[in-house]
Amino acid sequence: MRARVTLGGWLFLAGTAAVGAAALLTGNNLLFLILAAMLAMLLVSNFVTRLSLAGLELDLILPEHLPARQKLPARVRVRNTKRWTPAFSIHLSGAAGSVVEPLYFPLLPGAAVIEAAIQVTFPKRGPHQEDAFLFTSSFPFGFFVRHAPVQLHRQVLVYPSIQPQPGFEDLWRALRGDLEVHQRGRGHDFYRIRPYEALESARHVDWKATAHTGTLQVREFAREEERHLEVFLDLEAPDTQAGWFEQAVDCCAYLAWRTAERGRRLRLRCQEFDLAMPEEGDVYDVLKRLALVRAAPGKPPLQPEEREAYQLVFSARPPHWLAEAGWQEARLLGPEWFAEAAAASDPARPRMLP
Repeated sequence: MRARVTLGGWLFLAGTAAVGAAALLTGNNLLFLILAAMLAMLLVSNFVTRLSLAGLELDLILPEHLPARQKLPARVRVRNTKRWTPAFSIHLSGAAGSVVEPLYFPLLPGAAVIEAAIQVTFPKRGPHQEDAFLFTSSFPFGFFVRHAPVQLHRQVLVYPSIQPQPGFEDLWRALRGDLEVHQRGRGHDFYRIRPYEALESARHVDWKATAHTGTLQVREFAREEERHLEVFLDLEAPDTQAGWFEQAVDCCAYLAWRTAERGRRLRLRCQEFDLAMPEEGDVYDVLKRLALVRAAPGKPPLQPEEREAYQLVFSARPPHWLAEAGWQEARLLGPEWFAEAAAASDPARPRMLP
């Protein structure tokens, strides 16, 4: 444990030294009694503070899935392993940059376990290890502030952010329109009236058209058939484009999340992995891969494999390489697209008057 003397502690020490000097110079027994009481208070303060911090255990209970830059509910569990001795006035805090907000426990009874609800926010994706915490107490007199460090050897994986950023929602709305292809089949939009075919349900018979033509006629509706989405995340990103690469990863995570919400098929590819959702994994498998992906300059681009899919490419390369690699039909989202989306969402940006 580490201790620090507070301002009140320094003043009390100075008063103790003054009383001790006066007692030695005057030989007054009353001053010696006061000096003994003050020294006893210092010893009791130090002992009680150490006793309060001894035997405390900490556990941090996090959700199973952790997206970055989003407030998440969590719980802190503190246990006092001392059977009879309570702990008083305990402050819990994390190290610099900790995701855990400071907490205060006025009393921890002996052999008790207390849980507190908190909110945590992880600033970036990837492996995260929250292992430095401090129990602090200045009980009972506030002369000393004593710190007891606690280590939690636990590593969690933080997903990319799935919150919409500038341009993400507009991109998703555009993708929804491009992915929907109407074909004949069972749906909700009227397509045509045609002659009845054997074994068809009678509930689709149009009796007015039947009476007019003299033969059974049925209503046919348009079936909304959705193309699947093929996303290529190019790992060719120099250090100068590190910010763009993180935005591209967040955009891939956002599209994967929205695609899974609507039950659509997504294929995410890069130079290190190829994952189809939902055939080869769910959306959390995609987010786990994106949480660990890193830029890898020098790797050649991939070629498209599904010509029927709607193709989306995240790349910092010049646009002319798309045709050379076979992505002629793909939509390119490079650094310029993200810069334009950020500028369009800036309320301070001047706008043209109509």
